Amino acid sequence: MPLLKIQTNVILDAEAGKTLVADASRAVAAMLGKPERYVLVSLESAATMAFGGDSSPLAYLEMKSIGLPQGRTAEFSKALCKLMSTALGVSADRVYIEFADAQGSMWGWNGGTF
Repeated sequence: MPLLKIQTNVILDAEAGKTLVADASRAVAAMLGKPERYVLVSLESAATMAFGGDSSPLAYLEMKSIGLPQGRTAEFSKALCKLMSTALGVSADRVYIEFADAQGSMWGWNGGTF
C-alpha cells in the first residue's frame, strides 16, 4: 500500500535506476514499518523539469500510504532527501516531497480495497 513516486531530471542508466528503486523500497518499508512486499516505487528519470527556473539536478517525490503518520513527515523528508542526494546527487533544497495519507477504502488492490 505504500507508494513512492520519484521524478527527476537526472539521467540514470538501467542499473542505477534499479538500485535506486530497490534502495527506496527498503527505505519506505523501514520508515513506515510495513512489509516491503506491499511497497510500490515508481521512477521517472531524465524528465524535463525546472526548479526556480533552473534545470540543475532536482527531484519531485510523492509518498502515499494508508495511515501515513503526519507527525513523522519531517523525519521522512530528511531520509528521502538523503537518499536523493546519495543516489542522484540532488541537494535537499532541490527536492519537493508531497506526503498523502490515503484512506483504505480509497486504495485498491487485488480486485478490492484495503
